[in-house]
Amino acid sequence: MRKIVLLLVLLTTSFVLAQAEQQIQDEIDNTLWKPFKFAFESLDADKLNALYADQVVRVTPNGIDTENRFKDGNRKRFMENKSAKTTIELDFWFDSRHTNAHTSYEVGFYRMRLIGTEDTNTIYGQFHILLRKVDAEWKITQDWDTATINGSGITAADFDKKRPIQFD
Repeated sequence: MRKIVLLLVLLTTSFVLAQAEQQIQDEIDNTLWKPFKFAFESLDADKLNALYADQVVRVTPNGIDTENRFKDGNRKRFMENKSAKTTIELDFWFDSRHTNAHTSYEVGFYRMRLIGTEDTNTIYGQFHILLRKVDAEWKITQDWDTATINGSGITAADFDKKRPIQFD
């Protein structure tokens, strides 16, 4: 009988913790990821940059940025896209998410379509993002992405393994 009670307590605790984690991830989706996608697709660098913390570690194949130079890069790239009449469609999904009340580590895949007046360029990649709650708001504090895994380029087949996240 004690084993059954213990098992029920463990199952109930696991369920409650999973529900709490899902509620936090829903909050993150609505307050960070939905605005992130909107900022990218509307080419609004200021809104995008506001989703990052004041101190960010940004890692790309080009190196490590601890001086927030990527924020100026966002502004420049979006201005160039607007000038060239290029629009962006950004889709992504999560492969894993580990979340508690103040920190979330999120890994996923993205597809970015750059739609120009004459052609479309599609870029695929994987991201690893560390989020922290800063002054009651979720902010990106570490951002790492790559276009390869184990030396192989990420392709549509990799991205198509799951459906992209949809926002209301």
